[in-house]
Amino acid sequence: MQPTKTATGKNQYLVPFILVTSLFFLWAFLHNTNPILIPHLKKACQLTDTQSALIDTAVYIGYFVMALPAGLFMHRYGYKKGILFGLVLYAIGAFLFIPAASSLSYGMFLTALFIIASGATFLETVANPYITKLGDPATSEQRLNFAQSFNGVGAFVAPIIGSQFILSGVEHTKEELKAMSPDMLNSYLLGEAGTVKIPYMVIAIVVIIVAAFFFFSHIPEIKEDDSDGHGHSFSAKIFRHSHVTWAVIAQLFYVGAQVCVGSFFIRFTKEMMDLPEKQAALWWGTIAMVGFMVGRFVGTFLMKYIQAAKLLSIYAIINIILLAVAIAIKGPIAVYAVIAVPFFMSIMFPTIFALGIKDLGEESKIASSFIVMSIVGGAIFPLFMGLISDATGSMQNAYIVPLLCFVVVLYFGWKGHKIVPIKQS
Repeated sequence: MQPTKTATGKNQYLVPFILVTSLFFLWAFLHNTNPILIPHLKKACQLTDTQSALIDTAVYIGYFVMALPAGLFMHRYGYKKGILFGLVLYAIGAFLFIPAASSLSYGMFLTALFIIASGATFLETVANPYITKLGDPATSEQRLNFAQSFNGVGAFVAPIIGSQFILSGVEHTKEELKAMSPDMLNSYLLGEAGTVKIPYMVIAIVVIIVAAFFFFSHIPEIKEDDSDGHGHSFSAKIFRHSHVTWAVIAQLFYVGAQVCVGSFFIRFTKEMMDLPEKQAALWWGTIAMVGFMVGRFVGTFLMKYIQAAKLLSIYAIINIILLAVAIAIKGPIAVYAVIAVPFFMSIMFPTIFALGIKDLGEESKIASSFIVMSIVGGAIFPLFMGLISDATGSMQNAYIVPLLCFVVVLYFGWKGHKIVPIKQS
């Protein structure tokens, strides 16, 4: 995995690679603070479960709505300006948490999250394809998996920081809240909401510092080949490349599987072994998500010896088997099987992404936008799990949904990723 070197022998891509890799932490932090914000804002803003679920909706809609504009922006203005614009949006959204908390405005919280997600969409749309260009095309999947490993670090760190600096640990019953005077209740709610102010102000400042590094650093605007003359056509014509079409489909199903496996884990463990929710959450954070983080580093290493698409297929098969065990067997073994799934999910997003934009030249920018849009799968497939669980009375049965999602990922690794020459009309 040796990026191209200049004539002077200095690695011209080292600094850009380090800076762009830092971005992967930022959007992971966004996604993995949601499980903290959902119960916290439910308490602070006195929400129903349905209202609190809009936190995830705001983020996923941000990705879906902004992915194509991000790709268009990058196509016109280049990688560096796309990154800077994304960082500015991210910082603005984080700062908006302060007035949202002061006014106890849930609508403003959702707006802030949408803006942060919009910024993260720009970062993700730009960073994923850019990393694949910073070096030898033959090792692009390995390079992207290494950068995505820091996404795993963000996934592990965010819940820890959120639990320490956002959650107050103060919980009142409905009766206790009703017994409070209006002034006491308002003071309590403002105090709860106010715990987000310092963390999100720090986040905004850190993002601004990162933006300053990008602004003052030399970030090469890589000129890409466009030998087929279609680079100017920034449209759905990108789907004439079958591997792009399958990458979008595979990513839609993969993200759906990832969200499904984690979102219902606590309920699943309660059904399988009556595990207390706090202990279940601890198992997910310290075992499953650590496995997810370690899995990306291990996967990057294995790609030195195993072709990326083949490793993707192997991991998909393993996850299908693990989920089949989780569905078929009662008790702790089913829980352990689900805990093992994130390790093998770890390489899937970056590998699907890298294979999906392979050999596209300038068109990799629009392909990147469509692949990022497919993150909306995380808002779709959990609904099917809920429907199955409600209809059958068993969350165990509902895990058939992520199992089927991994079948689609398997097909992409086996056949869908292959680049088919385009017939010239």
